[in-house]
Amino acid sequence: MLSFLQGKIILKREKFIILGVNGLGFEIFLSQRSLDKIPQIKQNLKLFCYLDVGERSLKLYGFLTYEELELFGLLRNISGVGPKAALEISSIGSPEKIKKEIEKGNEKIFVGVPGIGQKKARKIILELSGKLKSPESSPKKETIPEDEAFLALVNLGFPREEAKKALAQLPKEIKNSQERIKQTLKILGRR
Repeated sequence: MLSFLQGKIILKREKFIILGVNGLGFEIFLSQRSLDKIPQIKQNLKLFCYLDVGERSLKLYGFLTYEELELFGLLRNISGVGPKAALEISSIGSPEKIKKEIEKGNEKIFVGVPGIGQKKARKIILELSGKLKSPESSPKKETIPEDEAFLALVNLGFPREEAKKALAQLPKEIKNSQERIKQTLKILGRR
């Protein structure tokens, strides 16, 4: 899974950029908010990415923070919300602001987002209520850092909380990432 890219901005357009990474050019779609924040061409840029696999295409969507990527992923899991709509929603404000408004049940936050009417706004709020942690309620640091083993487990499809709990059961002496993954998979296999 492609989840992070770092390279030089080759081209910047209204809805996307082309990022040069080791001789390859990646077309990456960004929200207007992100496009306004990134540097001009020939500058370096780091992006978290979401690879959307369609029936006839592959498209990359880029985000400046991991929180934006997480919000986009949650929106994409809602039936009827496509990648363009999810990207538009992610550009209406900071992830914290969007999460607060969804938790309040404020449908007005979606006004002006193409393809999101009142019915779909209600569906988004209904499906995301309770799944989002507001910035005040979420801890500033996770008990287990997002190390290589943790990220590998999440990429294998294990829920974040389940991966954290299993990694927490490992003896502190195990430092090697491959060994941590191997031992954690054994723990997860027993469940």
